[in-house]
Amino acid sequence: MRQVALYVALGVWLTACQQEGGGQANVAQATDGDTPAGALRQDLNPLPGLQSSPPALMQRTTVSMQTTAGEVLIEVYPEAAPNAAQRFVELVESGFYDDTPVSRVVPGFVAQFGVNWREPHKAWKDRNFDDDPTIFALERGTLAFAKAGANTNSTQVFINYAENNRLADPRFNFTVFGKVIEGMDIVDAFVQVGDPSGGLDQQRLWQDGGTYLESLTVKPTMIERAAVIE
Repeated sequence: MRQVALYVALGVWLTACQQEGGGQANVAQATDGDTPAGALRQDLNPLPGLQSSPPALMQRTTVSMQTTAGEVLIEVYPEAAPNAAQRFVELVESGFYDDTPVSRVVPGFVAQFGVNWREPHKAWKDRNFDDDPTIFALERGTLAFAKAGANTNSTQVFINYAENNRLADPRFNFTVFGKVIEGMDIVDAFVQVGDPSGGLDQQRLWQDGGTYLESLTVKPTMIERAAVIE
């Protein structure tokens, strides 16, 4: 089933990632002197083995995500993953993420969002886009699209709570396209709901998320609005 998202692939690594990547180190940043003239500071670290040839991050788009827990600022880097960056910005600008839940929170692993059951947003669910090459490390605070197999990315995104580089394995190929630059403490405060590993029932969310959310005793953190600000 499409948009099982992290349920299949990430579930395989859940225990190992929590045990080996559970530290709370900040996303590392290179100094300005390490980047080509005119490039932004290299705020994403290349995966091990790719340090000699990462693309320079010459562009960025900043997204403000207002949640019921507080504001999160995200930088999106087109050179890091062109297809993913373009889709995320398109979804933000369309209002897709407005008034939607953070549907899955696994402390020490990931927080996931990106289900909107309302029209016309629901149509994005089946608009898959092709994978980008996996170049940058899945470190704490970085973002990647969730998927159920090769080239099945569409709307769901996860934020890494820890270093999850195992997910860059060619079998999975989860690709970093951005990172949280402010408000990671807010992400840490996202409410864990539903199944401890799987979160809320995605089928019910896609079918009638409003009714489903009303039925919950423990309410998820909600994304009130996401907007491009720079």
